[in-house]
Amino acid sequence: MIVDCAHYRDGRRQHEGAMPLEQAAARCGMGGFVWLGIFEPGPEELARVREIFGLHELAVEDATAYHLRPKAEQYEDGTELIILRTARYDDEREEIDTGEISVFLAEHFVITVRQGIASELHGARSRLEARPELLKTGSASTLWAILDQVVDSYAPVVGELERDIEQIEATVFSGAVAPTERIYSLRREATDFYRAVHPLLAVLARRLQPGKSPPTLLPYIRDVHDHLLLVNEEVAAQRDLLTTVLEANIAVISVEQNKINLRQSATMERLTVLASVFLPLSFVVGFFGQNFGWMVGHISGFTAFLVFTLAGLLLPCLLLYLWLRRRRSHPGQLMPEPTGPPAGRSRPAGG
Repeated sequence: MIVDCAHYRDGRRQHEGAMPLEQAAARCGMGGFVWLGIFEPGPEELARVREIFGLHELAVEDATAYHLRPKAEQYEDGTELIILRTARYDDEREEIDTGEISVFLAEHFVITVRQGIASELHGARSRLEARPELLKTGSASTLWAILDQVVDSYAPVVGELERDIEQIEATVFSGAVAPTERIYSLRREATDFYRAVHPLLAVLARRLQPGKSPPTLLPYIRDVHDHLLLVNEEVAAQRDLLTTVLEANIAVISVEQNKINLRQSATMERLTVLASVFLPLSFVVGFFGQNFGWMVGHISGFTAFLVFTLAGLLLPCLLLYLWLRRRRSHPGQLMPEPTGPPAGRSRPAGG
């Protein structure tokens, strides 16, 4: 879909509203330049634009594919293709939406192909139209306006990422366990954002080389480059910080797991003591529950029953007490004795 198409000459827009592609191509030979803005075009629409403006086939293919990194490509006919990655933070989903802008830059025309909702360029066009002194420099001024808007849009994303990282960091370093999935998600977003920011430094550095940009635009492009350097450093620091937060969160999870294991061990110890107490009772009940003739014939009075009962209860309890006392007073005797030489001491040489 064609969003806007305008002819600029002598620092001013020569008409109001959009114009057909054939008329725009015809005005390319009338001085100045034409800026054509397209949003998510289909293959047929791009083929028509390529035919009318004489674009290179590989350049059009690059404009239809999605790239992970910004790049700049120069073609033999003098047309330059610059691909930029855009970013916007969605507060509702707490995620970064990305887009892409492909800029076909020639002496007499500029064609911008936008992909994704985070690639709006109306502000860049309005800002440039309000600066006639920059429009007079030619089509390169549009690239400055686009780069300036794209880099400026990175700053809010950096701020929102910083806020999310601070929330996760406060949770982890307070001793609580943070959702590991959320930390991984933030780190992936920071890495994708870094891929959009860092390679753009090379694109801007190329525009600062002698002969690549009009002298009037050099201070403005240098200013955009400085802003991008700051964003690049902040995003790199955020990515490293998320790695540290992830490692700290794993350590907190390990501590919590150790606490759970200790509580389970204490519970098992109490259950073992209770089982040891009830073991003699189980013995007595099992002993007197046997239907052997000897027991039925000999344990007939209360005295015999009392003797066998007390003996059956006291004897196991006494043995358990002696065993526990011996275990507490001589804990090392329950461990196997080492058979080899002591650790850290070698055998004497010579036998």
